[in-house]
Amino acid sequence: MRHLAAAAFLTTTLLSAAPLAAQELSPGTGPRHAIAMHGDIKYPADFRNFQHVNPDAPKGGEVKFHTLGTFDSFNPWVIRGTATGLVALTVETLMVASDDEPFTEYCLVCRTVEIPEDRSWVEFELRAEAKFHDGSPIEPEDVIWSFQTLRDKGRPFFRAYYGDVAKVEKTGPRKVRFVFRNAQNRELALIVGQIPVLSRKWWDGKEFDRPLTEAPLGSGPYRIESFEMGRQVTLRRVENHWARDIAVNRGRYNFGTIRYDWYRDAQVALEAFLAGGYDLRQENTARFWAQAYETDALRGGLFRKHEIAETRVSGMQGFAFNTRRAPFNDRRVRQALAYAFDFEWSNKNLFFDAYTRTRSYFDNSELAAKGLPQGEELAILTRFKDKLPPEVFTTEYNPPKSDGTPENRGGLREAARILREAGWRVQGGKLVNAQGQPMSFEFLLPQGQAAFERIIAPFIQNLEKLGISARIRPVDVAQYQNRVDDFDFDMMLSTFGQSESPGNEQRDYWNSAKADEKASRNIIGIKDPVIDELVELVISAPDRDALVQRVRALDRVLQWGYWMVPNWYSNVDRVAAWDKFGWPQTTARAGFDWTSWWVDPQREAALRAKRGR
Repeated sequence: MRHLAAAAFLTTTLLSAAPLAAQELSPGTGPRHAIAMHGDIKYPADFRNFQHVNPDAPKGGEVKFHTLGTFDSFNPWVIRGTATGLVALTVETLMVASDDEPFTEYCLVCRTVEIPEDRSWVEFELRAEAKFHDGSPIEPEDVIWSFQTLRDKGRPFFRAYYGDVAKVEKTGPRKVRFVFRNAQNRELALIVGQIPVLSRKWWDGKEFDRPLTEAPLGSGPYRIESFEMGRQVTLRRVENHWARDIAVNRGRYNFGTIRYDWYRDAQVALEAFLAGGYDLRQENTARFWAQAYETDALRGGLFRKHEIAETRVSGMQGFAFNTRRAPFNDRRVRQALAYAFDFEWSNKNLFFDAYTRTRSYFDNSELAAKGLPQGEELAILTRFKDKLPPEVFTTEYNPPKSDGTPENRGGLREAARILREAGWRVQGGKLVNAQGQPMSFEFLLPQGQAAFERIIAPFIQNLEKLGISARIRPVDVAQYQNRVDDFDFDMMLSTFGQSESPGNEQRDYWNSAKADEKASRNIIGIKDPVIDELVELVISAPDRDALVQRVRALDRVLQWGYWMVPNWYSNVDRVAAWDKFGWPQTTARAGFDWTSWWVDPQREAALRAKRGR
């Protein structure tokens, strides 16, 4: 969802910053302002702001966004309820990541961070000025309570993420230390730096593992000012925010008021934008981008279409099989069904040739497994050779490719051949197994996703040619989330987001122990000891080169498992915005970031004049 038409719309309000000299800060060098997973730290201790912001951006004004679905809770950290993620704008973390480095974090709630040479612990000294919105100080006890509560009562993700933390303790008036079970998990110090710091006093007497119908006390740049449950939330910028002048925040969070409106249908949400119902929209549907925005308002310059380049890891989006259920527990069936999805035809006829086919779980990066395994990657995989498909060593994985014609004869012939080898036969127009049971399944989708229904429909038509009965099952958002958490589906659209430094989150995605844990991200139900070992190797990678080789080995094994039918990606973020905004000259590697935009008073006045308001 990415490539850029940059200079056409960039403002000139921000002077280009001089290049910064990277710093190498090794463990054991005492307290510092930042930590990196591997390699150098880009910004020195006295840096003023990130390069991809305008530090002098004006504050104020209002921006309206949209989102799909509904919500009934302000507690995004637990399974129960359908929570809004907007709470993240009201809560600060110990550290914050840089969007233009692979994985480096800089102090926010903490003033300094320290790691010993053996990496057996990490210690944070909190800022004296760090406060919650009620004026109470953020204390080590809040950090300890937040960690323990998230680990013990939060979503399963947190238990996987924090699994290698042995204990957490207060070590000074403003110091807190996390002690690790071993020194192999290099990412762990950065992971605990991501902890959202919650107020233990505000939560006292409340049940953390239940939905929350009021906004929790926060410490972030915004507070929730008003809301209508399930429909609307308004946030207001905290004018005297304690962290507004800290380098990682300078030039960000510029809007005075942020309003989010919830819509049940994507088409209705688009029409609302075109009518001026909200201001800023990220477009993920190629058909809409190519056709729907060509209006008098666009031609008259009332709103703009921006294509913003990014180079982030694309991750994997695709149709995920629930391998807890037959017939998807058979690798051959998963392989065969991938031939029924005709990307080439879809890209030409549905996507306006806007996308590239995804072939890797770490696409658009050096982490993707390509060609044949070599060097260290080959050595790693050879250890498991008798447990892996032979193709891992002999053939580069690529998803099926068609000639782009509607018939997809070649793909369907290959699918039929593989299914016959797997014991399936066509009888009376139906594909049946040895027991005479027909192959039949559902695609689970949340309601309001008409764009994906039209993509899945040709897939279903091709499946029907194979004698397979498939249908789309749209359900409301709350039911959808419950069914996903309970693994109550056959196939579904899923995305596994990735960073440039994969680590502990891979446990929640792929590990056997997570396959039967409700609400884990291992929605596919993978139980493979080789993958379990590869994940641990990724987590314990001692340097960047080792990480790349280990991730490639994991990626290659995932590719040949046929766990998903890969979808697609692009190299641009598509953003439509009514012409009232300014934005920085420099874009981070991660792409579009609305927190660095601002309302430009002159443009806003001109827009009002054009609209006659």
